[in-house]
Amino acid sequence: MSIKLSNLTPSIAIHPGELLKDELDSRGIKQKEFSELIGVQATQLNEIINGKRGINAEMALLFGKALNMDVSIWINLQNNYELDLARINEKVQKRLMAIEQWLQIQQRIPEKYLKKKGYLKGNPIHDIDTIKTIYNLNNIDQLLDLDKEASFYKLRKSSTVSIDSTNLIAWTKLVNYEASKLKVEKFNKQNVNTLVTKLKDVFWKNKNTVSKTKNILSEFGIKLIILENPEKCPIDGYTYWNKSNPVIGLTLSHNRIDYFAYTLFHELGHVYLHVQNNKSTEFVDLESDNISSDQNKEENEADSFANDHLINPENWKEFIKSPIKNKEESIIYLAKKEKIHPAIIKSRLSFELNNRIKAQIDHTIY
Repeated sequence: MSIKLSNLTPSIAIHPGELLKDELDSRGIKQKEFSELIGVQATQLNEIINGKRGINAEMALLFGKALNMDVSIWINLQNNYELDLARINEKVQKRLMAIEQWLQIQQRIPEKYLKKKGYLKGNPIHDIDTIKTIYNLNNIDQLLDLDKEASFYKLRKSSTVSIDSTNLIAWTKLVNYEASKLKVEKFNKQNVNTLVTKLKDVFWKNKNTVSKTKNILSEFGIKLIILENPEKCPIDGYTYWNKSNPVIGLTLSHNRIDYFAYTLFHELGHVYLHVQNNKSTEFVDLESDNISSDQNKEENEADSFANDHLINPENWKEFIKSPIKNKEESIIYLAKKEKIHPAIIKSRLSFELNNRIKAQIDHTIY
């Protein structure tokens, strides 16, 4: 791509007096001699050389004749200098305005987090446009109204965590932004059982689990965005409808197959039970090991969806009655029967028994 030199703004403007001095020096002409030659006061010439006075048409004629140079050179040098001054001043004013705006923006965004994730560069002119894009704003003043958005999210209640609404909004906006760049197949609510079978097989094998999960969900018309959460934003998942497809955002703050499977299936519960029927609803689930018992009906439904689709309810009832259910061999037996990773069995058992099961099972996502 070619760049027109006329479109470039210099960092400094070079006064034609500097070039005159260089020309006199190169020819061995002293300033006093030159001022006498062209008939101007030495102080006036010195002011031109020091950039304190401009070169007018009369002076350009004198310089041209005395130095045997085209007079237009000096006219153009003066004009270009004045144009550069104007461009630099415009550039400075734009920078000053951007800095002033950025000082206000900083109070309403998690700046360090956005820099860490590579969205912000530290240049306010660039970063203001980036914020407008990510937050889908026409103007920066709209940032003032964003705090109200958190009140529209359906938050899964937690008895143990609090959340910074500014960071929460930033994270959800980033999920929206990343999801807008993804292209997936058409969503079909009728193929949920096929989707569940494929996902359980991925969990069972646990090889390249996250990338394979993304690909499978894409085939079924669901966008999956995995994005690290900012500070004071202990979030597990986020589900909403984007144009013609559902979107699931996960933080994956624990590198565990059981955590990943349950969180994903809980969000899938929101997809198939809730957001496809009410596309204006957004669900945000906070990270906690102790979810309060008064959570709403929709969260209970999403939990039931996750439990029942990860493990056949009849098989679970039979398993939970077994006197040796907390034995490693029993967990692995059910895992093979269900074709699902044994860590998922162990995690649910530990939760329901409110007990740490001692079975030695690797929970890591691979």
